[in-house]
Amino acid sequence: MAAAPAAAGSGAGRGRRSAATVAAWADGAGRPSNILLQLRQGQLTGRGLVRAVQFTETFLTERDKQSKWSGIPQLLLKLHATSHLHSDFAECQNILKEISPLLSMEAMAFVTEERKLTQETTYPNTYIFDLFGGVDLLVEILMRPTISIRGQKLKISDEMSKDCLSILYNTCVCTEGVTKRLAEKNDFVIFLFTLMTSKKTFLQTATLIEDILGVKKEMIRLDEVPNLSSLVSNFDQQQLANFCRILAVTISEMDTGNDDKHTLLAKNAQQKKSLSLGPSAAEINQASIVFPPPGASEENGLPHTSARTQLPQSMKIMHEIMYKLEVLYVLCVLLMGRQRNQVHRMIAEFKLIPGLNNLFDKLIWRKHSASALVLHGHNQNCDCSPDITLKIQFLRLLQSFSDHHENKYLLLNNQELNELSAISLKANIPEVEAVLNTDRSLVCDGKRGLLTRLLQVMKKEPAESSFRFWQARAVESFLRGTTSYADQMFLLKRGLLEHILYCIVDSECKSRDVLQSYFDLLGELMKFNVDAFKRFNKYINTDAKFQVFLKQINSSLVDSNMLVRCVTLSLDRFENQVDMKVAEVLSECRLLAYISQVPTQMSFLFRLINIIHVQTLTQNVSLNTSLVILMLPLYLRLLQRMEHSKKYPGFLLNNFHNLLRFWQQHYLHKDKDSTCLENSSCISFSYWKETVSILLNPDRQSPSALVSYIEEPYMDIDRDFTEE
Repeated sequence: MAAAPAAAGSGAGRGRRSAATVAAWADGAGRPSNILLQLRQGQLTGRGLVRAVQFTETFLTERDKQSKWSGIPQLLLKLHATSHLHSDFAECQNILKEISPLLSMEAMAFVTEERKLTQETTYPNTYIFDLFGGVDLLVEILMRPTISIRGQKLKISDEMSKDCLSILYNTCVCTEGVTKRLAEKNDFVIFLFTLMTSKKTFLQTATLIEDILGVKKEMIRLDEVPNLSSLVSNFDQQQLANFCRILAVTISEMDTGNDDKHTLLAKNAQQKKSLSLGPSAAEINQASIVFPPPGASEENGLPHTSARTQLPQSMKIMHEIMYKLEVLYVLCVLLMGRQRNQVHRMIAEFKLIPGLNNLFDKLIWRKHSASALVLHGHNQNCDCSPDITLKIQFLRLLQSFSDHHENKYLLLNNQELNELSAISLKANIPEVEAVLNTDRSLVCDGKRGLLTRLLQVMKKEPAESSFRFWQARAVESFLRGTTSYADQMFLLKRGLLEHILYCIVDSECKSRDVLQSYFDLLGELMKFNVDAFKRFNKYINTDAKFQVFLKQINSSLVDSNMLVRCVTLSLDRFENQVDMKVAEVLSECRLLAYISQVPTQMSFLFRLINIIHVQTLTQNVSLNTSLVILMLPLYLRLLQRMEHSKKYPGFLLNNFHNLLRFWQQHYLHKDKDSTCLENSSCISFSYWKETVSILLNPDRQSPSALVSYIEEPYMDIDRDFTEE
């Protein structure tokens, strides 16, 4: 019996005996074992004693009496003798059956943390098995089918392969260094994939591969796996879900540098390096994946297990969650990669979104008792619980799926799409082209689409919930891109603005991450939308409420700057429109009146430039907000005065100059970011470039150039952009 395979992906090496620890133990007489030390030396150097076959059986039996090796060296001696090329492997398999239980019980004890160092056995069986060459011998036996004799491929039974894989896995669990040694055998790792064609050996193979890839220094390339497409196409639903655990490793960058913990400077450097080196192994692997039609039921839309009828109901749900979690993660990674459009098309064609919609109440956001689906040592509110992890991964998938892609309208049902058309018709504006192009056969069915379901649970979420951040991000991604009045009104009619303001003002949210996500969402929801500003003013209807709102904005301007930018852009557009409805909002809205004041704009500008620097900048939005304010009447002279009033002449404007130089470096070499910036601001990118160019003009006589306002003794504008 092998140790529980499920533990492989969650730190199977916990409690492994290091070679140094084991070699320090004494033999039966209390003296260091010279034989084991020599074998260990041979294992490290590849010379001298390395295998049981280098000893006589008599010698090994005699030493076993003293050292209590459980007869493992002798069994390895026999295994070697019965596993030669011309063997029928019948006796070989019998020997494996003897070895397996000696290691599996020990591995189970290690995994469950029940083993104690004070046990009688001097050396762990797995360590002895590896030290006498057992791991290398099993690798050779498993790879015998790659050898041809007179044109005939050797064959070993699935049962024998299964025993070899279980023994290797158990040895990896208990003995430090074994997994890393296997990871260095690239031909063996690639060969392991071929063993996944058999259902009898699939689980043992997948578990071992996952463990090996977790420690491999260089990522394998899936295009080197023979017949990968055929292999994946023949998986059943449970196998595909398990295979996604392996895919999750192979398609993820080992150090992506794409999250907010990395600066834009570091990201740009990494992108330049990637361009010179070509696609990474992870990117190549993403392109190598061929997903077969999922074949899942229309009810579920994701792989589900079939052989679960004997499990208790709670375990059935646990299995469903864990399998779907892996699939969602892989899809999420692919949606953020170079193959995004292809993956989008396949997700749409396979009707994954309607499937997720049908799963929403039954599994993803189902009601469950407080005792359900809790890992040992955790509680139901812990972020480590499968239930919570599934919800977060689901929200991340929605965010990746909706972000700047016209397929986002698949999150609605037919009735909701008709509602968008009606909103456009009533407002006398052209209908969104992506809505017209949406294939109605691929959208959500039922009374509510997936986006509406998400809004419903979002409004019911407790104040302290860890989901609020991800929910807001998922909904915001639906609004990103070119501003759509119809999309905004669709969400406004469902009370989203009031919910956001309640969370920011009435519940006085304290989480910085949640606040930032709410401010970003509020900005996208209100941008250029007169009706949204009217609703804002109706909800924030007292000075007390407005002061709480301003306090939240000012408590962290980096978190709220997207909202500040959106309101500033909206103000500029409204002031240039001749419309009674707009004029009414301009005269009544507290927020627009506040942002329109020059001291307010100067305060925001001064603080933003003061708190962001090239070396620490993680997103360009704060810098872009500063630029938006400067696109209004120029404030350079006022900035200079504020510098002097703070007794730091040149500090602010020098920093701003460096930030603008970085802006040019960042945007002028990346098409995607410039398109996103243009769409979100409704300002042409040429105008952005022109504004920055004017500000960076080296002519000190130019009234619009930054250098004109930096006195010569304080000039410091030529710093190199290097990571410190």
